[in-house]
Amino acid sequence: MGNLGATELIIIAVVIILLFGAKKLPDMARSLGKSAKILKAETKGLREDDDQTQHQAPPQQYAPQPPVQQAPPQQLPPAQPQVVQPPVAQPQPVVQQQPVDQKNPNN
Repeated sequence: MGNLGATELIIIAVVIILLFGAKKLPDMARSLGKSAKILKAETKGLREDDDQTQHQAPPQQYAPQPPVQQAPPQQLPPAQPQVVQPPVAQPQPVVQQQPVDQKNPNN
């Protein structure tokens, strides 16, 4: 499988030309080359990042500080729930009007 002869390569090239057309092949090759270049640059950048992190000095060890004693919490009286009652609406006095008698104007 790894040994491809000249005839096999020619057959593969003819099939590729028939599938994609002769006009599109240069554009495809250019795109493939750009992609390979970008991939190579990215992997190089990752390798450089790895090298930089390996060569950095280890972080300095700080001497442990004695623990700070905290003051005991103050005793607060237990909170009592406050009940808020909604305001009660005051009833409005109803004023009844006397019916006006239109026949008797003195009333």
